[in-house]
Amino acid sequence: MEVTENKIPWLDVTHPNYSRWNRAREISVERGKFAKSVLEKVVACNNLKILDLGSGEGGTSKVLSENNNVISFEISKERLRRQSESAQNIKRLCGSALDLPFNKNSFDVIILQDVIEHLAKKDKVSEEIYHLLKKNGVVYLSTPNKTSVINFISDPHWGVPIISILSREKIKKYFLHYFRKSEIERKDIAELISLKDLQKLFGEKFESKLFTKHSVKELFNGNKGIVWSNFHLRLVKMISLLKLNKILIKIANDKPGLLNRFFTPTFYLILKKK
Repeated sequence: MEVTENKIPWLDVTHPNYSRWNRAREISVERGKFAKSVLEKVVACNNLKILDLGSGEGGTSKVLSENNNVISFEISKERLRRQSESAQNIKRLCGSALDLPFNKNSFDVIILQDVIEHLAKKDKVSEEIYHLLKKNGVVYLSTPNKTSVINFISDPHWGVPIISILSREKIKKYFLHYFRKSEIERKDIAELISLKDLQKLFGEKFESKLFTKHSVKELFNGNKGIVWSNFHLRLVKMISLLKLNKILIKIANDKPGLLNRFFTPTFYLILKKK
């Protein structure tokens, strides 16, 4: 039976998070442009074979398809259906990130854009993408920071405090059970991870580099592809009004220290295959 739009939480206009999710959809191309701006710092984005894993609305696939061959891989048939078919050089496939139907050494670049936190078996995915990458291949990875004070105040997925530090099972038990019973069976509930978790997950097989300074500069230069929740948008506006943006740009850095561990709301990394 075909799923109608009003039965899908992220398309339900009555859902408390609808505006947040809808805004993310509307800026999917802008998010793709930002991802490309990070990638271009380490690799020339021409003649590459790219896997966009968990491609969502397809904005990043569309941006990267210019001069590259892209596979847009998404578990949701509805999201694939909604992706624009106007872009060239894109092959759209439906499937799970836990069961990837590709040969070893197939890709120059793999995109994991706000995906890893939704997956149950993160270690398996880490192993898979390592084998799928060609020699010197890279992963673009973005994911919200579990230990960020900003996310503790307002979780990036639900917009409420404390949720960011909870495990998936505790989110179901203490939040969904009482406030979102209709979503308790969802398999894609985000379980945020810390910088320490990322290092443990990818450190043995990948060299990693943070791009926090670049993201902060882009954010305060008006890039619309970085934040979309009401809380984060208000926070950015307040910082700008108080003229604190120049200070934040100055102190932002790409080191795995205190600032990135406990304040940076979203990690933007390039992982290079060892």
